Amino acid sequence: MADPRVLRAMSTPLLGQFDPEFTEIMNEVMDLSRFAFQTANARTFPVPGTGRAGLEAALTSLIEPGDRVVVAECGRFGLLLIEIAERCGAEVATVRGEWGRLIDPGAVEAALRVGRTKLVAIVHGETSTGMLQPLADVARVAHDHGALLVADCVVTLGGCEVAVDRWDVDVAIAGTQKCLSCPSGLAPVTYNARADAVIRGRRTKVRSNYLDLGQIADYWSPARFNHHTAPTAMVYGLREALRAVHDEGLEARFGRHRLHGDALRAGLDALGLTLFGKEPREQRLPFLTPVVVPDGVDELRVRRRLVEDFGVEIGAAFGPLQGKIWRIGTMGYVCRKANVLRCLTALEAVLRRNGAKLPAGAAVDAACKVYDGAGA
Repeated sequence: MADPRVLRAMSTPLLGQFDPEFTEIMNEVMDLSRFAFQTANARTFPVPGTGRAGLEAALTSLIEPGDRVVVAECGRFGLLLIEIAERCGAEVATVRGEWGRLIDPGAVEAALRVGRTKLVAIVHGETSTGMLQPLADVARVAHDHGALLVADCVVTLGGCEVAVDRWDVDVAIAGTQKCLSCPSGLAPVTYNARADAVIRGRRTKVRSNYLDLGQIADYWSPARFNHHTAPTAMVYGLREALRAVHDEGLEARFGRHRLHGDALRAGLDALGLTLFGKEPREQRLPFLTPVVVPDGVDELRVRRRLVEDFGVEIGAAFGPLQGKIWRIGTMGYVCRKANVLRCLTALEAVLRRNGAKLPAGAAVDAACKVYDGAGA
C-alpha cells in the first residue's frame, strides 16, 4: 500500500525538469536518500524505473565484457543478479547457498581467491526466502581481494538498517514500492568514490544509454546534464516517502517493522503454522514472513479466498518453493496493528473453511499479547 501522503504529493501540478523549484526538489531527494541509506556518498539519486532498473544500471555501468564477477545466490533474486551479470558479458562465478539459509562470507572469500574479481554482488534482503544477509563481513572480504561490493537493498531500505557507510558497501540499490510505501517507478541508488572511479575509468562504453549511471549522475549533479526527462510525479512521491522516513526516525521505523512482524509470527505460531527457513530471528527479514503451506491445503485457493472474501493479499513463492510457502509482507504503510490482526483473522477463517482444525481466536490472542507486552 502506498502512503496516502505520498499519493497526495504525486497529485501536485507538474514542473519542468529544469525549473529551479524542481531542481531544488531533486536536491532534497538526494539529501533524504543519503539519510535513508546512512551515507555521505555524493552519488546518491534515483534511477528512473523499478528496482530492477536500478540493479541493471549498477551492474551494466560497472561490468565490462570479460570481467570476473562473484555472485552470492541463495534465492530468486540472487539468480536475477547472475542473469544480469551474464547479460553484461561478465565471467560469473557463483557462490550458491541453500534457499532458507544465508551465504557464508568464507565461501565468498574462497571464490575470490580463484582469480582477480571486479565485484561481488549479493542480495541484502532475499524476499523469496525471507532471509536478511549481513553485509559488513562480505564487504570486508571483497575489499581484501580488490573487489567492489554491490548490494541489492530493494526490499530493505526504509524497513531495517541499511548502513552503507558503516558496512563499507560500495553500491546499494533500493526500490520505492517496498518499505518506502511509494508506487513502483524509481530506484534509489548510492555509490561511493571507489565505484565512481570504476564507472568513470571504463575502457568501453556502457552498453545502455538509459541506464548509464555516469550520465544519470551528471543529470542529478549541478551540471543538470540533459540525459532524460525525470518522471516528475514520481520524484514528488519519492520525496514525500523519504520525508516520512525522516519524520518517523530510523530507529522508530525499524522498531515498528520488528514489532508488527513479531506479532504476525506469534499469531501464525498459534495457528500451528511453520515458518520457512533455518536461520535465527535476527537473520530474517522483520517485515516479510515466509510460511510453509500445511499438507493437504490448496495454497492458491487460500490466497484467492483471502483476496476475494477479506481483501487481504499475501504472496506466492518462486522456483523450487512455488506452491510450498506463502510470503506475508508487513512493509511500510501497511505495517500496522489493524492490518496484522485482520490478516490473522482472515487466514484462520479461510484455513478453517478448508478443513483445518484450529483453535478459534488463538492467532489474534497471541498477536495481542505481543502488542500488550510492547505497550502498543
